[in-house]
Amino acid sequence: MNSGADRLALRPECPDLPAMSIFAPDGGYRVRITDHSAPHDDDVVEEIGGFSTLAHANEFARRYVRASIEACREPGMSAEEVVSAWLSFGEDASVPDAAEQGFIGQDVASLFAHQPPDPDSLNWRILDPRL
Repeated sequence: MNSGADRLALRPECPDLPAMSIFAPDGGYRVRITDHSAPHDDDVVEEIGGFSTLAHANEFARRYVRASIEACREPGMSAEEVVSAWLSFGEDASVPDAAEQGFIGQDVASLFAHQPPDPDSLNWRILDPRL
């Protein structure tokens, strides 16, 4: 159970900056997986809970999106074509409990499509709290 006393200001001299909890919400942070190919009213595939830190949840989501983008890549495709395919057929991931500090896949899709991946950056399974 988190209270206001559990919160730590990012910069005490800047009270307008958002505060960030040093503790995960009850049940841990969640990563929401959405399917771009599903109808908009039914695009949430699942929510994965149990991430003990925001860094863990963000990295899982980042790797999940990176792997999804690469699954949509065909030889010879331009980066723009990769993003277009991902927006039509891929899966996005976000960390809804973290506001501005949470990962959102659409924010980095173009960057990922332009840069070749490191094989380790595709392995989201190693970070899955369900395994």
